[in-house]
Amino acid sequence: MIKAGAIDKGMCLLMKNEPFLVTEREFVNPGKGSAFVRLKLKSLTSGQTLRETIRTNDTVQEADVYDRHSQFMYSDSSGYHFMDNESYEQFVVPREGMEEKQYYLQENHSYYITTWEGNPIDIKIPYKIVLTVAEAHEALKGDTVTGATKPVKLETGLTIRVPIFIKQGEKVMINTESNEYVERVND
Repeated sequence: MIKAGAIDKGMCLLMKNEPFLVTEREFVNPGKGSAFVRLKLKSLTSGQTLRETIRTNDTVQEADVYDRHSQFMYSDSSGYHFMDNESYEQFVVPREGMEEKQYYLQENHSYYITTWEGNPIDIKIPYKIVLTVAEAHEALKGDTVTGATKPVKLETGLTIRVPIFIKQGEKVMINTESNEYVERVND
């Protein structure tokens, strides 16, 4: 059990008998009455979001989740196949609820897999990743308006907008939360 005043962003709490990740936390100390914490939570099993307001003296239960450092091997119709980096045990993370993560998974790269009660419930994708541009059209002459962009397809199948100077085969860094181009990466 943890006091609500000690809850921080990124913690996992057990609410309604399932693990929720704290995505936003706001401490409020009104002039009158007791202080409280406003939380925005995301279910790690269903993806549902929940907003809770808890007084700082109340207690909540932390979810007993465990992060496994694992290497992504491949994906197929049954899900995403990983190998635990410590025990070399292979396991499958179901696709259901994690379809959008397929665009960030690269073979032989390591990711943290969040497990709860022995079952994988989340794949933690880094905030920024580097991917290779698989398809990019050439920019047209005269198409140099400030901030001009074009769509490109990355090696994982994700389509994003990038500046017009990006060419096929180049590597780009993208923000995985917003699917936006960050910068070109030179080897």
